[in-house]
Amino acid sequence: MYTIRVEAAFSAAHFLQYYRGKCEHLHGHNYRVRLWARGEELDEGGMLIDFARLKDALRAVCGALDHSNLNDMPLFSGCPSAERIARYIFEETARRLSPAEGTILEAVDVYETPDNMARYAKSPKPPP
Repeated sequence: MYTIRVEAAFSAAHFLQYYRGKCEHLHGHNYRVRLWARGEELDEGGMLIDFARLKDALRAVCGALDHSNLNDMPLFSGCPSAERIARYIFEETARRLSPAEGTILEAVDVYETPDNMARYAKSPKPPP
């Protein structure tokens, strides 16, 4: 099994609508995003997927979030938690890839700080 990872970053503001504490107020993060892909088959060039292809897709998704107030984006329903951001990035990146490339996406890690992250991972396949 082969595993690769690419990274991107974006800066954005948000507040947690249903949270009681300092994070209920508007604040910002310099998000770090790690996208993981995994598969058993390599292409004719010996790659799982071209790093550049994966980075371009991830950076395009993160670029759409950069320097925004995430609460203003309907896709987060006013509650842009790290968990929801991770799922959005996973699904939107997969959408930007070919169907075959999208199937190798394994997980997305979204770091709000160097110590705090949320992961969204592909659901395991149900047993036959």
